[in-house]
Amino acid sequence: MLGTVLYGPRDIRCEEVAEPKILHPTDAIIKLSATCICGSDLWPYRGLNEVSQPMHMGHEYCGVVVEVGSAVRTVKPGQFVVGSFCISDNTCPHCRLGFQSSCEQREFMSGAQATLARVPLADGTLVATAETPTEDLIPSLLATSDVLGTGWYAADAAHVQPGSTVVVVGDGAVGLMGVLAAKQMGAARIIAMSRHKSRQELALEYGATDIVAARGEEGVAKVRDLTQRIGADSVLECVGTQESMSQALACARPGSMIGYVGVPHGVQFDGQRLFFTQVGLMGGPAPVRRFLPHLMDLVLTRKINPGKVFDLIVPLADVAEGYKAMDERRAIKTLLRV
Repeated sequence: MLGTVLYGPRDIRCEEVAEPKILHPTDAIIKLSATCICGSDLWPYRGLNEVSQPMHMGHEYCGVVVEVGSAVRTVKPGQFVVGSFCISDNTCPHCRLGFQSSCEQREFMSGAQATLARVPLADGTLVATAETPTEDLIPSLLATSDVLGTGWYAADAAHVQPGSTVVVVGDGAVGLMGVLAAKQMGAARIIAMSRHKSRQELALEYGATDIVAARGEEGVAKVRDLTQRIGADSVLECVGTQESMSQALACARPGSMIGYVGVPHGVQFDGQRLFFTQVGLMGGPAPVRRFLPHLMDLVLTRKINPGKVFDLIVPLADVAEGYKAMDERRAIKTLLRV
């Protein structure tokens, strides 16, 4: 079958790889209906994460079950399923408290930019639809696997409330999903920090009320002007750099929360500054499995359309162009047709 393999910085290939097999009784094999490239995939692609051996890429997935292990009970061959990028049993103490991304058996999904994929802990990771969804819903269902769930977690962790003021730092796919999530949670004002016209337009479509194109101190000053010098009730940090985290902290009012979901690269905190800022922080890998049934229902009932975040669609064989387009910011997020 075809699969995506990263050999080194900007050396990504679609090539013949071995088909996955059931390795444990709790495994399932799915035939991908669609997969995609994540912003976090760009870190190793750009050489910012070490690649010591060829990496099978892809952790966002949806498709049809073709085989299950002997212990799998909740999904069966022929069902359409979506799974979280974090593999979990959904039964351990952390899972029961809603933090499946800290499951005692946690794994991170890999190898999903391919024709077929093995999903460990299938009962705890996969959620099946009642019937096969129509083709036009596939992109939005795929988005629930990670990018929408991660944006949703950013808003949840930041305690977005009805009537609140929210700032979203980052206009990538996760930031845009954070805008959508904040709108669904009833935020009255959503300030999206974005310098790119196409992303600004989608942010406005998803519910942003204001756009701030400036960065750094100028951007913070603009946010302060928009909030009567108070700052935001909730801030969603969706990048993972020192600049974005510093900007998030500066935009937050005392007593507010920052939900940070950008994978940190070089981020450091000044303990004394945090002490006097009086801002709460909650983040980490998103427990997508907690939100997945609700998000899938919102998609299936057509109340939201997160699939619009895919502004480039290419066949799996052209995955290298998909990575290049995202790396060069010509695309927000690339969907791969299998």
